[in-house]
Amino acid sequence: MASGAVSVWWYGDGMATIKMTFSLDAATSRSLREAAESLGKPKSEVVREAILDYAERVGRLTEAERRRQLSVFDEMMAARSTGSARTVDRELAAVRRARRGGGRVSAPSDPR
Repeated sequence: MASGAVSVWWYGDGMATIKMTFSLDAATSRSLREAAESLGKPKSEVVREAILDYAERVGRLTEAERRRQLSVFDEMMAARSTGSARTVDRELAAVRRARRGGGRVSAPSDPR
């Protein structure tokens, strides 16, 4: 190696790695070891894949949340409006005015 040259160690699938230390409880440690053995992969690879999978799901609805929201939506769609088109237009106009004016004005809360 030439004088002044820098060497970088590459591991895995072509990405440079950063060593990190984590503390795991016994049950999590056992699950990690069992998963790594079952998959025939190093524990560090199992952790990387689990973190990538988790990161992709962050912010997404769970199946239960999704079903609840769809149920509420279905209920709202099934409920027929009892107001006339004119009433709906007035309500929409009021909402638009409130939005342009900074939102609805609420009564001050009682600081008891």
